[in-house]
Amino acid sequence: MPKVSAKRQITLPAHQCRQACIEPGDEYRSFVANGHITIVSLKAGSAWGRLRHVEADEAISEEQSRQDGLERGSESDS
Repeated sequence: MPKVSAKRQITLPAHQCRQACIEPGDEYRSFVANGHITIVSLKAGSAWGRLRHVEADEAISEEQSRQDGLERGSESDS
């Protein structure tokens, strides 16, 4: 089982990287919600499987959506 290093670094298991199509040097974002860390590759379409049911609301900017998600995440941590 992977462990967190003293520098708070982790090594992702190779089989999980293959499943997620994550390659060395890829960029990613990480999010914390309900005590769990989620890693999402920044490759185009990488979140499609998780977000395919979500319909975009063109009246809401990307920044507004991000801020709302951050606020909801901090509420659930309380």
